[in-house]
Amino acid sequence: MLISQMNWMQAEAHLARDDRAVLPLGSTEQHAYLSLSVDAILAGKMAEEAAGPSGAAVWPVLPYGLTPYFAAYPGTVTLGLETYARLIRDILESLYRAGARRIVLVNGHGGNNPGQTAAMEWLAGRPDAQVRWHNWWAAPGTMATVKAIDPVASHASWMENFPWTRLAGVEMPAEQKPMVDVEALKSRDPVSARILLGDGNYGGFYQRSDDEMARVWAAGVAETRKVIEDWA
Repeated sequence: MLISQMNWMQAEAHLARDDRAVLPLGSTEQHAYLSLSVDAILAGKMAEEAAGPSGAAVWPVLPYGLTPYFAAYPGTVTLGLETYARLIRDILESLYRAGARRIVLVNGHGGNNPGQTAAMEWLAGRPDAQVRWHNWWAAPGTMATVKAIDPVASHASWMENFPWTRLAGVEMPAEQKPMVDVEALKSRDPVSARILLGDGNYGGFYQRSDDEMARVWAAGVAETRKVIEDWA
């Protein structure tokens, strides 16, 4: 039920039958040796696979988010905080106007979390609507699966290295990178942060087996599907 494969008349009819809307949220930012679109790729694919069996309508992924700390890495695009909040509110209002009343924001980027506050503000005065914010990679079952495989996992490390986020012809380093001091990283300007962080991996191996990654993905799909399907 991809909106990109519907016309407006089909969308109107679908939302009259099923008022659920799924919006994946991504980012365009450095991910070491992986695609700059990792967060958008993962959020979009996760939303589509998780929503598939139920038939909930899925909107195209929002590819830009909040990532000011990576601004010194070429290719990174970051929005301002007020811009992002307004964007979230405007999108929610558009979905609501179209007939959506149960909306799931499948988020693929931790920096986007202020958008959840914007969504809560938008909900004020709309008692007939519900919005769920779901950080798919950080959900309990998915994170437990990651930790069971390898507790040293972080941004741009193996835990984001899926077959669909790799780049053709790009080889991954074989070593396990030591974890960066994340608190120190948070206090740096973008140029200093790049110097401290180096290639972009926060720490951990750069790649693990596809079988292990399939386990992580399956856990993510199961948890996200439950968020989309189970409503009080």
